[in-house]
Amino acid sequence: MNPHLFAIDDKPAPGRTGRAWWHFVERQLPMLVIYLLVATLVCAIIAPFVLVTVPSGYVGVLWKRFGGGTVLDPRYLKNEGMRITLPWNEVVLYDLRLQSVTQTYNAISSDGISLSATINIRFRLKRDSVPALHQSIGSDYVKMLIVPEIGSRMREVIAEYTAEDVYSTKRTEIQDKIRKRAESTLGERVMEGEGEESEENAPYRIPLYAMLNLVDTLILGIELPEAVVNAINHKIEQYYISEEYKFRVAREIRESERKKIEAEGISEFQRIVSQGISDSYLRWRAIDATLELSQSNNSKVVIFGSGKDGLPMILGNAGRSPSAQSASPAGSTEIAPDTKKDTSSTTSLEQTPADTSISGQSPEKHHNN
Repeated sequence: MNPHLFAIDDKPAPGRTGRAWWHFVERQLPMLVIYLLVATLVCAIIAPFVLVTVPSGYVGVLWKRFGGGTVLDPRYLKNEGMRITLPWNEVVLYDLRLQSVTQTYNAISSDGISLSATINIRFRLKRDSVPALHQSIGSDYVKMLIVPEIGSRMREVIAEYTAEDVYSTKRTEIQDKIRKRAESTLGERVMEGEGEESEENAPYRIPLYAMLNLVDTLILGIELPEAVVNAINHKIEQYYISEEYKFRVAREIRESERKKIEAEGISEFQRIVSQGISDSYLRWRAIDATLELSQSNNSKVVIFGSGKDGLPMILGNAGRSPSAQSASPAGSTEIAPDTKKDTSSTTSLEQTPADTSISGQSPEKHHNN
């Protein structure tokens, strides 16, 4: 029989295995700490070479140092986020978002004027063609491909226009032509790559237009010699002055037509009215007008002339007392000046024939209060 040890509080004493493990930990703990520190230091050193962060809107092209170089298969592109790769491999980032480049070019117009054009180029890369672009052109594709191509097409297009057209009226047309010709030229040029028979590095033959999408080319500014600019502005000013004169002539022609139509209407009115007016109608209208004038608040004295052609007259103004007046035997009346007041004015009214009922009577004075 083997004896067993028991503690005083009826708990079993620790066995040899527990004691051996504890002694092992006490002896190896410093070494474990050192190993952990070394591993942490190594991870911190190699982390930049292993962990790759792909920002939003970007894509990463994998280049294998020991695996055939650039991986051309689009399925192996590194998408957005944190990606892990081997330390000896590289991941090159490409921006797939809309990009904008502004460049100034020199050109000569069709009339021999030297000018400078500032053009803004907007484009986007096509995702599936990024590996071929990286292998055939590289990350400096803007300077190597886009800027020279747009500059060459711009010089071709501007050489077809005069300086005045480029400066004033044909900018939109020039922009469209530059973009279309650049797209056509990029479509004619093909990039070829000799890869391997493996799935990752297969051979390719891709036109340059399939690598990027040229959105538009915008002309931001045109710089011409100062003398040419002044001449163009003066010509445009004279053109609008000429247009103003043309408008004035057209307006006067319309005005003469209006006056002609108005005169024809008046003539027709007088012709129609003259046919319906008789002497009796004119006498009746004269008497009616004389009665209305005699009843006016401003009239004071109404005088009727004698005979068939006697002229009715109204003398005096409102607010003034009538002065002494003497009538002439021929039917005309003269007002004598007052010694204390100024001479009142005499106003001649419309001359109408006297009515037959009073034509034989002598002139009379009717005083109205």
